Amino acid sequence: MPIDPICKKIVSENTLYFSEEGGKKYCFCSPECKDKFDRLEKSVIRLKRSIAEQDRISFGKLRKEIIKPGICTLCGACVASCESVTIENNQPKLIGKCTACGVCYNQCPRTITTEEGLIGKLRNAYSARTAISDLKGQDGAVVTSMLAYGLEEGLIDCAIVTVKSEEEPWKPVPIVAKTYDEIVEAAGSIYSHSMTLDALMSAVKQDMRSIAFVGTSCNIDAVYKMQKSPYGFLHLFMRANILRLGLFCMDTFHYEGIKEFVENKGMQLENIESMKIRKGKFEFQTDDELRVFDLDELDMYRSSSCKYCTDLAAENADISFGGVGTPKDWTTVLTRSGIGYEIFNEAVDNGYIESRLLEDKEMKNVLNLARMKKTQMYSAIHR
Repeated sequence: MPIDPICKKIVSENTLYFSEEGGKKYCFCSPECKDKFDRLEKSVIRLKRSIAEQDRISFGKLRKEIIKPGICTLCGACVASCESVTIENNQPKLIGKCTACGVCYNQCPRTITTEEGLIGKLRNAYSARTAISDLKGQDGAVVTSMLAYGLEEGLIDCAIVTVKSEEEPWKPVPIVAKTYDEIVEAAGSIYSHSMTLDALMSAVKQDMRSIAFVGTSCNIDAVYKMQKSPYGFLHLFMRANILRLGLFCMDTFHYEGIKEFVENKGMQLENIESMKIRKGKFEFQTDDELRVFDLDELDMYRSSSCKYCTDLAAENADISFGGVGTPKDWTTVLTRSGIGYEIFNEAVDNGYIESRLLEDKEMKNVLNLARMKKTQMYSAIHR
C-alpha cells in the first residue's frame, strides 16, 4: 500500500488525490496533503534548475570526493534532496538515473561549494596588469606595481619581498626593500619557502612604521596571527601598520629538490630566467627554450606542509594576487579588507595599474582550483 509522503499515512492506490513527478506516482490522503506536496515539488524543481544552470555536477563527483574516501557523515542530506539516492551498506548509493543537477553535491555538509568557503571573504575581484611601461614581472606584474605606488606615494616605508640569492641561483632570500629598484629585483615567483617573517621583524626593529608584506598563505597567516593574537609580537609592539599582500599558492618545493630536478634534466639553475606553474605543468624558461614538465614529476620535492595546506588564495591577506583564471600576462586580484580595496583602486586611478572586474567564467576557474586544494585534506590520515 502507498504511503502519503506528507503525513505518512497509508492510503489506497485508488485514491482520488495523487501527483506524478519524475515518472513516479505519489498518493495522498487528502487534497491538503496533495497541495503541500505540489508546492514543495515546485520549489525543488526550481532549486534543481537554478543549481544546474550554474554547473553540471553528477552523483559521481559526490561519490569520488566524499563517499569513497570515507568522508560521508550519513546525515542523509543527499537522500533527502534526491529520490534517486538511498543509503545502502552504510553509504549513499545511486539507484535511479542521475541528471547531474548537482543538488545532492550542494547539500552535502562535507563539500565546499560557496565562494567564501573556497577563497574567503572579499570586497571585489579584478583582472589587472601593470600600467608601468617596461615593467616585467610574473603574470601582470601587479604586485610590483602596487609596491611601486605605495613607495612613491609615501604610503609605505618599505616592503618585505623575496629575491634570488646571488651565490645560489633561485634560492629565496627575504629582504627589506626600500627602493623601486629593490622591488623590481623581487619580481617573479620563486617556488620555495622564504623566511619572510625574519625580514619583517628586522623592518620593525628598524622602526619602519608602514610596511607592505608579500607572501604566500602560510606566511600571511603567520603575520595575521602575530597581529591578532593577544600574545603576538606585532600585537604587543603596536608599532607597525602592515599591509598583507598574499600570493596564490598551490605548492612549494625544497630548493635542493628543484636544483636536483633541474640538473637531472640537463639544465642549470643559473641559466633559468623564470619558473611558472600552469595547468598542472612546471615551466622553466631559459634564454633559448621553454622546458615543460608534468608537475607530478616534482612530487618527491614538494614541501610536506603543502600536503596539509587548504588555502589557495591567501584568505587572511588584505589583497590576494594570482595567475589563475585571467588571461596570459594578467593577474587575478581579490581585494579583501577596506584598506586593501582602497589602495588597489587608488593605484589604478593614479595610472600604476590597469584593471577590470573579473568575469564569472574567470572566477569559476579560481574556485575550481581552490576546491582542489580544499578537498585534498580529505586524503590525509587522521586519528
